[in-house]
Amino acid sequence: MKNLKLLKWILILAALGLFAILAARAYLAHRAAPLGPWHTHVPNELTAAELARSDWTGYLEVESAIFTELEMAVTRQLDPADRVPANRYFDGSPLYPGRFAQDWNRSFVLDPDGPPVGAVVLLHGLTDSPYSLRNIARRYREHGYVAVAIRLPGHGTVPGGLTVVDWEDWTAATQLAVREARRRAGPGTPLHLVGYSQGGALAMKYALDAIDDPDLPQAERIVLISPMIGITAFARFAGLLGLPAIFPAFANAAWIGVLPEFNPFKYNSFPVNAARQSSLLSRLLQRRLARAAQDGRLDALPPILTFQSIVDFTVSTRAIVDSLYARLPANGSELVLFDLNRSVKFGPLLHFGGDLDPARLLPAAPRAYRTTLVTNAEADRREVVARVIPAGETTERIDRLGLQYPSTVFSLSHVALPFPSNDPLYGLEPDEAEDFGIRLGALSLRGERGALIVGADMLIRMSSNPFFPYLLDRIEEGIDSSASGRSGIDRDRL
Repeated sequence: MKNLKLLKWILILAALGLFAILAARAYLAHRAAPLGPWHTHVPNELTAAELARSDWTGYLEVESAIFTELEMAVTRQLDPADRVPANRYFDGSPLYPGRFAQDWNRSFVLDPDGPPVGAVVLLHGLTDSPYSLRNIARRYREHGYVAVAIRLPGHGTVPGGLTVVDWEDWTAATQLAVREARRRAGPGTPLHLVGYSQGGALAMKYALDAIDDPDLPQAERIVLISPMIGITAFARFAGLLGLPAIFPAFANAAWIGVLPEFNPFKYNSFPVNAARQSSLLSRLLQRRLARAAQDGRLDALPPILTFQSIVDFTVSTRAIVDSLYARLPANGSELVLFDLNRSVKFGPLLHFGGDLDPARLLPAAPRAYRTTLVTNAEADRREVVARVIPAGETTERIDRLGLQYPSTVFSLSHVALPFPSNDPLYGLEPDEAEDFGIRLGALSLRGERGALIVGADMLIRMSSNPFFPYLLDRIEEGIDSSASGRSGIDRDRL
């Protein structure tokens, strides 16, 4: 009887707590600024079932229609107050993607000069666009690969597109891109998957699906960049936060963040549904990995090369180690970790211990996979080295990279890894040959509070990778190795 009473009170308190949270969400939503048309407009994307029946040409036709629809329903309907330079949807803004020589929000294909020797499918991250992987796509093209970079449903248009999308739509789009890559490169040629952030989760989901479905061509190599193998516990319950939005007066409750849209190739606003779908995908992926490992089917996976910052506010570095790499067979996979800048200049201000300590993050060697830590050569030097422990060994090798940590940078970040330092939008030293209306990575913030349209914390996040040449070289090694094939892969299925 006492246990029943205790349970009753626990349920009552839980219900009251949930009510208080939802009431607070409703109150804040009611007081928030009204949503813009880029929040309320929902593009007419293909569903997962329609994507399964479509091809690349059909997808591009729908995509083109979406951007025409966007012009009519959003850009031409803006209120005078929204026609400002900081709004990417204002056609008079320097940020307006329609004014660029190429709108990198759209899906693209890079064909090599001659017949393709292989194909790569590139999958961008949540709220992102194909822009984020264009530099890697170009390197693949230089090596004779055809590069297929798809704009995933809900992305590249308006943030409102993420309010209704399902993770199944993203997986169906991934399969469509693979079908096109295989069609262009032809049978018997290598297939690579490159996934950034949530695109990494989609690449791994596809690879697991290909183990179970012989009709899906399996990749010969997978490259993951800041992959979304695990995310924060908050996203698991994010769907509850959007409940007040069923009432029109509390429509803002469907959004975790509503911010000015000044980035031409990435959303700043973030809907609840996006967090919920990424959580569903991440949790499904972890269950699939665990089940496949238990059944001994991970031996069919290709080698996986992962690049990850030790410190990552968006995805869990621990999950990459424990949920993915701890389960992989000895198949030539590698985990590359970018350390904090542990020079004397930042030393006293850095967090230490826990997952920020590589020695505690990684299991003791020997490991079934190769590990590389890109870190300071010495505590008082900005020069970085690669500390490498090959798979199955315990002895560390140190490689000098000829690179340095910038003096003002204390760490990389989730969003930094796929962008070189000279990226025209995100780079610390942007290339002026291209102009996207703003140099986000080169902003040096000094001033008074309240002068900026967004919080300074959003702009100080590291947005480019000073070690990108190393990342690109390591990817290139995998491109070259595919030319001679790899044992253990059924090439008839490629």
